[in-house]
Amino acid sequence: MNTSALVVMLGTMLLVTGLMIYFFMRVLNAPPKPEPDSYLDNDDDPDRQATP
Repeated sequence: MNTSALVVMLGTMLLVTGLMIYFFMRVLNAPPKPEPDSYLDNDDDPDRQATP
């Protein structure tokens, strides 16, 4: 393998690895989305609603 092929291969590997680390860190540092505690919060029947 000649020098230019090695440079292209290493550059591509570094770019892909860098992008992977960047997006992986973005996923790890993302704030959690607020979700309802249970289905009781979504129910329309007043007798089955959770009392605050």
